[in-house]
Amino acid sequence: MPGLTAYPSFPEDLATHPLLVIDYQLVKHGDEDEARRLWKAATELGFWYLKNHGVDDEVDAMFDMGRETLALPLEEKMKYEQGDHGFSFGYKAAGVQFMDDNGTRDIIEFLNISKDDVFAWPMPYHRTYPSTVNARMESVIKPFVQKSLSINHSLIDVLNDKLGLPKGTLATLHRVEKASGCTARCLRAPPYAEHGNKSFLNAHTDFGSLSFLHNRLGGLQVLPPGSDKWYYVKPIPGHAICNIGDALNIFSGGILRSNIHRVVPPPGEQAQHERWSLVFFTRPNDDVVLRALTQQSAQIANAVEKAPLEKYAPEVTAKEWLVRRVGSQRVANYKGAESWKERQGTEDTVIPEQSEA
Repeated sequence: MPGLTAYPSFPEDLATHPLLVIDYQLVKHGDEDEARRLWKAATELGFWYLKNHGVDDEVDAMFDMGRETLALPLEEKMKYEQGDHGFSFGYKAAGVQFMDDNGTRDIIEFLNISKDDVFAWPMPYHRTYPSTVNARMESVIKPFVQKSLSINHSLIDVLNDKLGLPKGTLATLHRVEKASGCTARCLRAPPYAEHGNKSFLNAHTDFGSLSFLHNRLGGLQVLPPGSDKWYYVKPIPGHAICNIGDALNIFSGGILRSNIHRVVPPPGEQAQHERWSLVFFTRPNDDVVLRALTQQSAQIANAVEKAPLEKYAPEVTAKEWLVRRVGSQRVANYKGAESWKERQGTEDTVIPEQSEA
């Protein structure tokens, strides 16, 4: 089981980027010092560790579900493939996305399960899923989604108040009962020795509001603001990794940082193992228009005044943003080097080639 396997240690001689460790229980119970530390993490790098989140059992069970599902025959999995038009739920096969200007194909596979489908079960809302998913929908997937939503919404509420927004403003843009791109994803990357690719996931910002990540092996790297060097983020047992996405960056007029990151093969002896990760993406409701909330916060209005014109006013819905970014990654939609620009989010740093710290 990917959740319980004993893996080689993360190498100690690699350059890593320190992340603040945020205690979820302190945040949840209104600790002001911890709220300030969360604000610091969200505005400076946009990444932090989260401990005491209480989701470890559900994470292990989700990894088991993912391993069984992704072990199904390819013919069976392809019945649930996402397709080439920006639909983000279901199975994504290896090799259907491109990684660079040259159209290099990716080597990872993953399963995306929609929050809407989970709560509509046993009726499909967006789509159907393999039998291995259906068998665990109530016992495993729903509890993981519920807990992940609760955690992310609690963190977003704190950021809402720090932004000077009226109470519950961001919550109204992330209503659980309304359709959204909120997704639970289980991802498998092969041992590095099997392939020559230098990246599993290319440099990107996350599409939505807040990501809640669980992994066991290294490979995640961040590009700090203004840097031309990549730094590993060391996985710590029992700690999730959270990061801000494009939507919160836009809503906040750039105050909350959606930072560039990528995933490369695990370092050292860890490269001999499959790399599994599990993430829950909290995203705004489909019909929410992405624009800075300048009318509700003087702090945000002041930030937007100093920014380039229209930088925080893409004026598309959250669904349109997601469909564009998902669909533009597909090999079937590759038109040449210019295709790379179509998949961009809120990146504000020049992305170096393959250089590392």
